[in-house]
Amino acid sequence: MTDEKESGALQGAHLDTLAVRAGIARTGEGEHSEPIFLTSSYVFDNAADAAARFAGTAGGNVYSRYTNPSVRSFEQRIAALEGGESAVGTASGMAAILSTCMALLKRGDHVVCSRDVFGTTVNLFSRYMEKFGVEVSFVPLLQLDAWRDALRANTAMLFVETPSNPLCEVADLAALSALARDNGALLVVDNCFCTPALQTPLALGADIVVHSATKYLDGQGRCVGGAVVGSAALMEEVMTFLRTCGPTMSAFNAWVFLKGLETLRLRMEAHSRSALELATWLQQQPAVEQVFYAGLPDHPGHELACRQQRAFGGVLSFKVQGGRQQAWDFIDAVRIMSLTANLGDAKTTIVHPASTTHGRLTAQQREEAGIGDNLVRVAVGLEHVDDLRADLQRGFAALG
Repeated sequence: MTDEKESGALQGAHLDTLAVRAGIARTGEGEHSEPIFLTSSYVFDNAADAAARFAGTAGGNVYSRYTNPSVRSFEQRIAALEGGESAVGTASGMAAILSTCMALLKRGDHVVCSRDVFGTTVNLFSRYMEKFGVEVSFVPLLQLDAWRDALRANTAMLFVETPSNPLCEVADLAALSALARDNGALLVVDNCFCTPALQTPLALGADIVVHSATKYLDGQGRCVGGAVVGSAALMEEVMTFLRTCGPTMSAFNAWVFLKGLETLRLRMEAHSRSALELATWLQQQPAVEQVFYAGLPDHPGHELACRQQRAFGGVLSFKVQGGRQQAWDFIDAVRIMSLTANLGDAKTTIVHPASTTHGRLTAQQREEAGIGDNLVRVAVGLEHVDDLRADLQRGFAALG
């Protein structure tokens, strides 16, 4: 049963309260913590009820590919946090982007995408969406004129990730929203780095927000999942694709993400605080050529980030002096940080983007995106910052 009294009291509630309370639908057992509905299908009251549920003219669950109470609770909670009308849970972050594209684009449409996005996102657009007749133009994230010049009569979507991976560049969401709206296109924002704890793109005019729930929404590196958030009408289209094609979030993973959301703001503040301290320290190291973190006052996107974000997030990157070998030597020398490509974990991770997360891009694509062989990315976790600083010092010692 849904607690109607509790749901009504959440109107206008703060993010912290929504992160703990939104989307709760108690059963007749009156449980306090959300249950996990590990079932593939559901029993109908009678044949007429079965027909009505399949037709969508009656409420109730049908099949866990597209109706599961645990997933629905997660969808309601992330929608509440992002300020969206509705949300769709998916099997991964890339499934969220794929589902959005397949549901809302058609052959002959055109997409303008920042070239400063996750490498797999680039491959999805350039290798697969174009294969199905969707034209794609990649533009520099920060050059609004390039976005404007790339628009065509058939442009249906603008896609942006901000802050970007891995250089932490910051897009002007209000300006891109206006550009999309004036040209009859949708603005889709990957909000993975900030989460709704730090940034709410829908409030800045975006139409859709996508997430890799695998990252900060979980927060402990336990499960893979994704989410799409937007208007009820747009999410109905995305859900129709999900129902048909099946890139579905599992009930267990949804339950894990619900638990992760409860501590989201607290974790994001801690990640951001430690990342800023480490970024400031890294700027002072002789073996560092450049640090990329929007929390630094000299970062080109600092002022904009201060306006549209509540903090600067936990991801930073920096260039060590030298090339690939020096970057690898640095990474191999750390002992506390985990060498893994994931981010958003309680455990700090370190990676070499040019040979991992963006390794499938061509050398020219990496050069255009500013991802050099001497770039190192760190996703700052929840360890004590002094221990992380000491671990980075091991990396510098390896450079001689």
